[in-house]
Amino acid sequence: SLAGDKPLQLALFNPVQIVGEDASIKGIRLNLIYGKNDNMTGLDLGLANHATGDFGGLQFGIVGIVDGGGFGWQDNFINIVKGDMEGLQSGAYNAAGGGKGVQWGLINTSEGFKGLQLGFVNMARRYEGLQIGLINVIHDASGHPFLPIVNWQF
Repeated sequence: SLAGDKPLQLALFNPVQIVGEDASIKGIRLNLIYGKNDNMTGLDLGLANHATGDFGGLQFGIVGIVDGGGFGWQDNFINIVKGDMEGLQSGAYNAAGGGKGVQWGLINTSEGFKGLQLGFVNMARRYEGLQIGLINVIHDASGHPFLPIVNWQF
């Protein structure tokens, strides 16, 4: 980004944070209430963690939002990656635009995903892999768009 990469961010809530929201963080970000930056790489901790670009690393908190792509482990109560997520999303609600890996939570959703969805409700538009849960939906399935307990498409 224009502001360059910074190794440390401490945010009370945006814009009350050490580094401006247009900067990217490579290192540690601590968001006491809400932190917002461009790209975030490293350890991202806080109540609400927001990357307007890409995220890579470990994100832990209540709400994690990535407007771009994600890589690593997103472990929040609510996980949202608007682009492709590669890795693990664990939380009550997990959403990814696409990607590959594991979504593990109460509700898992994706536009296009390859891997494992493990939860009570699993939904995907395009899917390649295994869904395990009470409700499993693959909208663009070649075979079975809905199956309880286990659904798959390879």
